Amino acid sequence: MSMTDPIADMLTRIRNANHMYKEKVDVPYSKLKLEITRILSEEGFIKNYKVVEEKGRPSVIRISMKYGEKRERVISNISRLSRSGRRVYSGKDRIPKVIGGLGVAILSTSKGVLTDQQARRQGVGGEVLCLVH
Repeated sequence: MSMTDPIADMLTRIRNANHMYKEKVDVPYSKLKLEITRILSEEGFIKNYKVVEEKGRPSVIRISMKYGEKRERVISNISRLSRSGRRVYSGKDRIPKVIGGLGVAILSTSKGVLTDQQARRQGVGGEVLCLVH
């Protein structure tokens, strides 16, 4: 299996873990994936995460999934928007709102990886990596 889109792979792993009510899911480490994970954590979509090192170097990001008291899923949908074949950029005035602000768009901007709200506040646009709600 060729890894043409590591972000799509990460989101698929999270989606599958969520679907199967898994407690934890491991995704191969990268700085960008770590930033996306940080936002998922800050926005309350996952419990927490940690970087697991192997031979002194980061190898995987271990994500602890989050569910409600009655095992309801916190993440109802997580999808890749921009991909290698079709990049999706949005200017600062065109940043998508996910379900009227209930969800989060994660963007890669010149000021780092931000949520749609943070990007609007900082007045920057960028590549829309994924949508979560």
